[in-house]
Amino acid sequence: MIKWLGSSKATPFWFLAPVIAFGIIFFILPLGFALFTSFTRWDSLQPPRWVGLDNYLYLLTSDRRFFPTLFNTLYFAAGTLAIGVPLSLGIAFAFTQSRFQSLWRSLYWLPMVTNVVAVAYIWIFVLAPTHGLLNRLLAMAGLPGPGWLTDPSIAMLSVILVFVWMQLGSNMLLFSAGLNNIDESYYEAARLDGAGTWQVFSTITIPLLRPTVMFVLITNLISGMSYFTLMLVLTEGGPLGRTTVTALYMYEMAFADLRLGRASAVAYILFALVFVLTLIQLRFFRQGGVDAH
Repeated sequence: MIKWLGSSKATPFWFLAPVIAFGIIFFILPLGFALFTSFTRWDSLQPPRWVGLDNYLYLLTSDRRFFPTLFNTLYFAAGTLAIGVPLSLGIAFAFTQSRFQSLWRSLYWLPMVTNVVAVAYIWIFVLAPTHGLLNRLLAMAGLPGPGWLTDPSIAMLSVILVFVWMQLGSNMLLFSAGLNNIDESYYEAARLDGAGTWQVFSTITIPLLRPTVMFVLITNLISGMSYFTLMLVLTEGGPLGRTTVTALYMYEMAFADLRLGRASAVAYILFALVFVLTLIQLRFFRQGGVDAH
């Protein structure tokens, strides 16, 4: 064994050793510890006490807040996909047909490199019910301004729109890269046949962009299902819990209530749900669900 470790066959493993060690220390071990913790009752002040499936049973049968937060999570993720992905694809397609592509991509990338707390406070200034910039503009036009972040009926939609704005740049970059990889000869042939912009987009761009669309949908789904920072700063989960998503509920459970075992159980239930939804998306795309032909 010692002789093999010094041979040339072991050289690739020595180069990979730092990456493997990093993955074990910062990925595998925390996942394993969180799984163990989910079967315990632990407040970080006393040693964890094994309770088996009690945490999972409580969440699925007795916790009155868990399923409402899960519904909010699904609503948020679905909203970001339904609004953000088509919007970013349409803008990316429009920009690839115009000049100054790099300039526009840089401008739309700026929200991604800005601290999320700074972004949230900017949007609080814009969406504040009384003195917010948007409601002031509406008042100048003689229109009543709603409570964008305080009205339970539209608070989640407001958060979704802010999140879509934040993600627009990264999605556009991905779609732009996919669009630039499409052979121009397809478009030239379509134009020679008299195809319009919508026909070119629906019959050529979308089918050939399918791998990129799949990647963007899956990554946006994972982000939407696990995101909570924007809600924490913008609304603190209100009003009336309408923007309390499962990840935020898990955060409060772990660091405010010190119910670390139950919070770990929430994390694994959310992980299982995201995993199942991702598999459904993969199956849909492999069966050609979005292909026009």
